[in-house]
Amino acid sequence: MTHVIITGGSSGIGLAVARQYVARGARVSLIARGQDRLTAAASDFGPDVLTEAVDVADGPALVAAIGRLVATAGECDVLVTAAGLARPGHFLELDDDVFRTMMEVDYFGTLTAIRAVAPAMVARGNGSIVSICSGTALLGFYGYTAYAPAKFAVRGLMEALRSELTPAGIHVACVYPPDVDTPQLADENQYKPAETFAISGSVKPIPADQVATAVMRAIDHRRFAVYPDRSIALLAALAPLFAPLVRAYTDHKVRHTRHTRHTRH
Repeated sequence: MTHVIITGGSSGIGLAVARQYVARGARVSLIARGQDRLTAAASDFGPDVLTEAVDVADGPALVAAIGRLVATAGECDVLVTAAGLARPGHFLELDDDVFRTMMEVDYFGTLTAIRAVAPAMVARGNGSIVSICSGTALLGFYGYTAYAPAKFAVRGLMEALRSELTPAGIHVACVYPPDVDTPQLADENQYKPAETFAISGSVKPIPADQVATAVMRAIDHRRFAVYPDRSIALLAALAPLFAPLVRAYTDHKVRHTRHTRHTRH
């Protein structure tokens, strides 16, 4: 039976991927910070779903949790790192801790989980490692000076990892979703500057199930770069060409938003 370990598995994209794997009859293990949400998620799936409540930013605790899951359910065949945190804001107003937290959760949380399972995968000569990255890793956007660098780091990790692990028989994938309708987005929206809302507010978030379906297809067909939405695929393909136009558009939105705000006051 395939053993799938998912970080950030209690909600959003991680939970949607878990749902599809459970439907396939896989043994699924969920990792997330909140025990209550983990318990609620697992209760929908039955006794074969294992859980570990741990913060992915706590490296030793994460490694220990993965070790316990492997000891119980067998070696990890598929790892999906969906745990993440986005805290937008104006660069000059963000605390130093926000920048560190983004790296600890989004980058090191991904790195640590991968390093915990990769040696056994290489020894067996098979396995799949999938990281949920972000569209902000394709082109930096206003308000994401803390979040985007962490996701750019994830992108760099996965691109380099693909080169190293593919010859060992390991499938590596990096997923670039746009805004996704998840509890994480609802939390993120509390901190978005008005300028960020003006830039992205007209774009409707896609459902988590759409991203999960793209992840499953990528694993089935061993694809590396995964774009769950056509707009993201277009951005990825044309980012170098369109970057000046995108920057001009965002600059216009920022100027307009600030002018409107100053006029009202």
